[in-house]
Amino acid sequence: MPVMTARLRMAGIKSFLLASIMLALQMIIFHISAGYIGPRQWIFFGASFIHYSISTIVQYKLNPELLIQRLKRKREGSKLWDEILVRASNLTILIAVPVVAGLDIGRFHGSDLNEQFLVLGFIPFTISTFLINWAMVTNPHFEPTVRIQKDRGHKVITRGPYRIVRHPGYLGGILFVLSLPLIIGSMFAFIPAGIYSVLFIARTSLEDRTLNAELDGYPEYAKQVKYKLFPGFW
Repeated sequence: MPVMTARLRMAGIKSFLLASIMLALQMIIFHISAGYIGPRQWIFFGASFIHYSISTIVQYKLNPELLIQRLKRKREGSKLWDEILVRASNLTILIAVPVVAGLDIGRFHGSDLNEQFLVLGFIPFTISTFLINWAMVTNPHFEPTVRIQKDRGHKVITRGPYRIVRHPGYLGGILFVLSLPLIIGSMFAFIPAGIYSVLFIARTSLEDRTLNAELDGYPEYAKQVKYKLFPGFW
C-alpha cells in the first residue's frame, strides 16, 4: 500500500507538471504569434488549466490505476498508426491552435469573435470536461494509445457513457478542441481545430475496426450500441 500511494502521488504531481508545461508552451507560442496575451486569452489558458486539473483530480480520486497507467511511456502492443495520429493531434493542439489564433488576433485581425462567442464556447467545453472524465472513471482501459491490453485483463466496457456511443472520450476531445476557438476569439483557429477533429475521427474508425477484430465481445457490443462517435449519426 505505501508503494502504491507513493506511485500515485508521483503520478499526480507528474500529471500536473505535464499540463502546466504544455500550457506554458501554448502561452509562449501564442505570445510570439500575437505579440501579447490579453484578458480573453488568459481566460482561455485558465480554463484549459482547469480542464486538465479536473481530469487529474478525478483520476487520482476515482481511478488511480488509470492515472498511473496513462503516464507510462512504453505500452506493449500499441498500434503504430495510433502513435502517429496521437503525436499529430497533440502537435495540432499544442502548436497549430495558438499559432493560428495568435496570428489572427494579434497580427492580422482577421476575425473578431465577441464575448457572446466566449460564453457559447463554454457550453461544449463544459460538456467535454464532463464526458471525458465520465469515460475515464468508467473505463479502466482508457489509455492514451490503442492496444489490446492483455496484461490488464482488457474487456468491453458497456456502462456509463459507453451505453450511448462506443468512443465517448473521443467525442469529448472533439468538443473540447472545437470550444477553444470560441473561447479564445479566433474564427481561423477552427482550421487547426478541424484538422484535430478529422484526426480523431480517423482514430475512432481505426480503433473501432481494431477492437472488432481483436477484442472478445466487442462485435456483440457494437451491435447493441450502434454509434461510434456521434449519437444518432455515426
